[in-house]
Amino acid sequence: MLDLTNVLSGPLACYQLASLGAEVIKIEPVGRGDLARQLGEVPAQNDSAMGVSFLAQNAGKQSVSLNLKDPRGADILRAMVRRADVLVENFRPGVMARLGLDYPALKAENPALIYCAISGFGQEGPWRDRPAYDHIIQGVAGVMSVTGEGPDSPLRVGFPMADSIGGLTAAMAISAALNAPERGCFLDVSMMSAVLSTMGWAVSNYLVAGVEPAPVGNRNVTSAPSGTYRCRSGLINITTNRQEQWEALARHLGLEHLLARPEFATREARKTNREALDVLVAAQLATRDAQVWAQQLSALGVPAGEVLTVPEALAHPQFATRDQIAEYPGVLADGAPLRVLRPGFMVDGQTPGASAPPPRLGQDTDTVLGELGFDGPALAALRQDGVI
Repeated sequence: MLDLTNVLSGPLACYQLASLGAEVIKIEPVGRGDLARQLGEVPAQNDSAMGVSFLAQNAGKQSVSLNLKDPRGADILRAMVRRADVLVENFRPGVMARLGLDYPALKAENPALIYCAISGFGQEGPWRDRPAYDHIIQGVAGVMSVTGEGPDSPLRVGFPMADSIGGLTAAMAISAALNAPERGCFLDVSMMSAVLSTMGWAVSNYLVAGVEPAPVGNRNVTSAPSGTYRCRSGLINITTNRQEQWEALARHLGLEHLLARPEFATREARKTNREALDVLVAAQLATRDAQVWAQQLSALGVPAGEVLTVPEALAHPQFATRDQIAEYPGVLADGAPLRVLRPGFMVDGQTPGASAPPPRLGQDTDTVLGELGFDGPALAALRQDGVI
């Protein structure tokens, strides 16, 4: 795989496939590399072009620094394409065409090439040329319109959700294309479309039922009681989608007398009267710790869970059973081992992961170009001219 991507959506897509064993060669601009190399909360890492943002999704890749604006650099990429199965890029539409390296040009070099272009809005349409970052996509895809407490206080999801969904969508599409009877295609991944495709409940309520989605805070629009409640210590999420879950919750909270009241008898009735019901449920939940309630309710078959911080989630014994953190020594400026997340699934009881740490900028340039036939003097000349 040739990874020409930058920052998050594309690098994440290629990282998922590198974790599954793909040989990924990251093609980066000479001198500066992926912008994510300068992004993160540790200045020393940014100064060494190994920013925390870069480290998160580039393990297992090789790095080749290449100036694609130089005809010699473009020729080198064409030579690499002839040996490649997949090329992934997340430039704005039209950039690769201006370089003479778009899909039609590269298909001529390798008809079996799978070319995946990730962009904010897709390769066609009135917004195709707009710059797009995660926050922008969350807004235009409707995510922010259904997130928050009300229409006047929309909220973005607190991590780059749109970039992540775009990257995972690209990885899925590439995996499918690799298994086609005849390889070779152009994959057009729109982050906006990818996000909308995951908003099934909200979009279906509108398309099928004609109900425009609205923000409901931490509540579940399909049931009541549901939402986030403050306990004596900590917060808890509870959802009662089924009648038996509501009945088990009511009995365990000492609210069994509510089961006979008509305004709480059915799910639709409880949804209509959720405000009054939430007051009664919240009062009982405030008497014990969230962890205690979550354990007790889960044992009764009532979906419940504490609201954890990221450090708490990572430290939890449940997370430890997944073997999802990979460690690589000798990467961080302070000498500590680099710890990054592996993909979120297991194969025959094992969590897949990349075999090597994220690469230094251009660390594999000589090796990869050497395999293409460039000798020492040729490499030196290319380096002197800023091609590599």
